[in-house]
Amino acid sequence: MKDRFLINWQAAVALMALASLCLAGVAFAQNKPHKPTASPTQAPTTKANTNKKSQDNTKGGSLTTGDKSFMREAAKGGTMEVAMGRQAEQNASNPEVKKFGARMVTDHSKANSELKSLASKKRVELPGAKEPGKWKSDKDYMDAMVKDHETDLADFEKEAKDGSDPDVKRFADKTSAVIRRHLDLAKEIQGKLK
Repeated sequence: MKDRFLINWQAAVALMALASLCLAGVAFAQNKPHKPTASPTQAPTTKANTNKKSQDNTKGGSLTTGDKSFMREAAKGGTMEVAMGRQAEQNASNPEVKKFGARMVTDHSKANSELKSLASKKRVELPGAKEPGKWKSDKDYMDAMVKDHETDLADFEKEAKDGSDPDVKRFADKTSAVIRRHLDLAKEIQGKLK
């Protein structure tokens, strides 16, 4: 009987030791030491602040020089297309050329607006509009439109494929489809003019 009491007593001591270890672990987990807090002028670092910082980096910090250059060139070309489209709308003698000019104003104004919004978000300053050159005939205008849209399509497809910023790549990919339609239409109209 003495052995039985000794075994029960040893089991009870072992159980108490195990229970106190568990309780100590729970108490330790609840009373973690505090990290030093930020100074009064600096906001404390939280998961939300860290996410905001990473979003800020994607807004402006992740752009390469190539992405920024693409955005600036796209803005120049887009504003030029709108200005030339307005001239064609007003001054062209061929109704298809007038209609094409109106389409340039509508489609490129929309793309320019999207680009301005993206540039603002990415903190990229875009150049202002310049006066378009004059052309002698409807054919000159359509020749210029074919040439411009061929160059633009290559630039936009390259950015969509090789750009580093996902938002800029998405804009380039989406807009390249519009530019391709413009190019096809410009070639079709160009073929009808003499």
